[in-house]
Amino acid sequence: MSSELDDLYQEVILDHGRRPRNFHRLEGAVSAEGLNPLCGDHFTVYVKLDGERIADVAFEGSGCAISKASASLMTQALKGRTRAEAEELFERFHTLVTEGPDKARVGDLGKLAALSGVSEFPTRVKCASLAWHTLHSVLRGGGETVITTE
Repeated sequence: MSSELDDLYQEVILDHGRRPRNFHRLEGAVSAEGLNPLCGDHFTVYVKLDGERIADVAFEGSGCAISKASASLMTQALKGRTRAEAEELFERFHTLVTEGPDKARVGDLGKLAALSGVSEFPTRVKCASLAWHTLHSVLRGGGETVITTE
């Protein structure tokens, strides 16, 4: 990856980590909690569905810059998508952070590609994927706590 692209990706992560988008409680939504007890990341993800479409999505909680940026970017990427599209995006994102950008078709991931470097740091994968695993729980009905210790 070029140095300029690395710098851009780092700036996106820092921006979303400092000023997360959709960072608030979403009343009347289905929710689930996500916790990584090894590092202290703790988020609640909220989703309002309109049929099979995600009408609104938000999160609140605390975590490192990577986990907060990932949650923020996730909420932006998911609004208006169907449940099936969200699940497919979850799979592609998970491939991105676990196997790297060559395996994940980065070109159409938009700003989510900023987290492609996480694959080089296996201990940070749980940070980047916590909100996504929590979203997965919400889409299955919510109400449970997702713990990423494995």
